Amino acid sequence: MKPLSGVRVLELGGIGPGPFAGMMLADLGAEVIRVDRPASAQTQSAQWHRVLLRGRRCLALDLKAPEGIGIALSLVERCEGLIEGFRPGVAERLGIGPDVALARNPRLVYGRMTGWGQSGPLAQTAGHDINYLAVSGALHPLIGVDGSPSPPLNMLGDFGGGGMLLTVGLLAGILAARVTGIGTVVDAAIVDGAALLTGMLQSMIASGDWSGGRGGNLFDGGAPFYRTYATSDGQWVAVGALEPQFYAAFLAGLDLDGPLPGLGQFDQSAWPQSSSIIAHRFRQKSQAQWLATFAGTDACVSPVLAPAEVMSEGGGIGARSYTVRDGLVEPSPAPRFGGGPAGLPSPWPGTGQHTREILRELGIKDDEIDVLRARGLIGESPA
Repeated sequence: MKPLSGVRVLELGGIGPGPFAGMMLADLGAEVIRVDRPASAQTQSAQWHRVLLRGRRCLALDLKAPEGIGIALSLVERCEGLIEGFRPGVAERLGIGPDVALARNPRLVYGRMTGWGQSGPLAQTAGHDINYLAVSGALHPLIGVDGSPSPPLNMLGDFGGGGMLLTVGLLAGILAARVTGIGTVVDAAIVDGAALLTGMLQSMIASGDWSGGRGGNLFDGGAPFYRTYATSDGQWVAVGALEPQFYAAFLAGLDLDGPLPGLGQFDQSAWPQSSSIIAHRFRQKSQAQWLATFAGTDACVSPVLAPAEVMSEGGGIGARSYTVRDGLVEPSPAPRFGGGPAGLPSPWPGTGQHTREILRELGIKDDEIDVLRARGLIGESPA
């Protein structure tokens, strides 16, 4: 049995971090029912969400119609958690805001996923991952090829700072509700999650261990023992030889002609010159040759794999961390419990694939379902 078996969560559409939270909950065994619009097409964005939407059942329902809201609230009564990612105030205008939902189910944990939070001067302002990272201090240290701040795709804000934060909030709220019988509202803002992720960075700044100069610090590519290097074949290796014993193993593997300049590993004044010497050394061999050199050592040298290469033997984690299904590489459910893999959830559903099934569970008869479908209030699609 999976850890969240018996937990039921209603997910009201949405893209990005909300579906990511739903995926995590489904991966851990929760029953997640997703509500999509009846006319929701399989757009490019939907294709991007295939992995994020796995493990669900999908109900296609018009939430702008009173009948649709009535059905959704009937589901609210049967759920412990809810996920919504509308702009602040939209759920209230639809008639399925926290006050209404908690009146129907006082034990409900109502999870709200936004960029800027439910209140404040930016609450109604449009934004994306890069904007939330920018104002939280998380983007500035991330350096692109031309020296400009460069976002790490949309993983740090949307998923690390947003979806993970919402998942933790929902689980904490559900635990509390099971003890107290009282639900709550979880305000999960991506900007707040991104700020949380800067905790160690802020500590380093306060202690004087972060200079403020971009590209000259321990974790931003400034340290010669914590950065990436190009190899002779145009590939890359990543080096993370932080501790002295790992650094010693790293230097031994490089087999340089002479010692590096400076007073030691953490002499920042010598880092630029040391990095240049090490970069020249790495360009003398291919990635495969360097991996062979460092194999079996604690030098903390790894290949930089493209996303399409993660199942290769060179990375050493493909079979553990990823699974291939119908030609699509999917990250495996995590974390593991009891030492073994969790198993891959069901694939992403078609829009409305489970509409009739779910409505029947609510006691709605087939002839009534047919009427709702004829009126365009629900949608159905084959498996």
